[in-house]
Amino acid sequence: MTDPRYQPAPEVELTHPEWSKNATIYQINTRQFSEEGTLRAAAEQLPRIKDLGVDIVWLMPVNPIGEVNRKGSLGSPYAVQDYFAVNPDLGTLQDLKDFVAQAHSLGLYVILDWVANHTAWDNVWVSEHPEWYARDWKDEFTPTPWWDWDDIIDLDYSVPELRAEMTRALLYWVSEADIDGYR
Repeated sequence: MTDPRYQPAPEVELTHPEWSKNATIYQINTRQFSEEGTLRAAAEQLPRIKDLGVDIVWLMPVNPIGEVNRKGSLGSPYAVQDYFAVNPDLGTLQDLKDFVAQAHSLGLYVILDWVANHTAWDNVWVSEHPEWYARDWKDEFTPTPWWDWDDIIDLDYSVPELRAEMTRALLYWVSEADIDGYR
């Protein structure tokens, strides 16, 4: 791929939107935030969150969680199985859209915790694009070397096609769910 937009730059210049400067951020782990553990139930709490003086709601990953090498019965939300879907345990794409719309109606911004460094072992990319993953000296996928994270495997960002697809995934949530940004 020779598209210059997906080639590494020697440095990246970031500009932060004005709404993010000096903002109060409230993080939600949706499945533990309410008894139901759903986006709908979390949306019911948005007026209370707004009353706390919050400006931005930061949702932990909302994607389906991998099953291969899963940690515990629920798994880690950082073991993303599909970058283009909502975890059915949390609700539907429509539930996410409704959450964002309600937040916006209250003057809140919504950002997603984006998992860009690694995926679950059963992410579709593992079989469709194995070249997008880091390999060990035996040319095998390896879990990230940090702590006890053997439920995930690292991506290889030296591959321009991976960068292009990750960009597509990021843009998807902005266009489909009206997400305001990412962490």
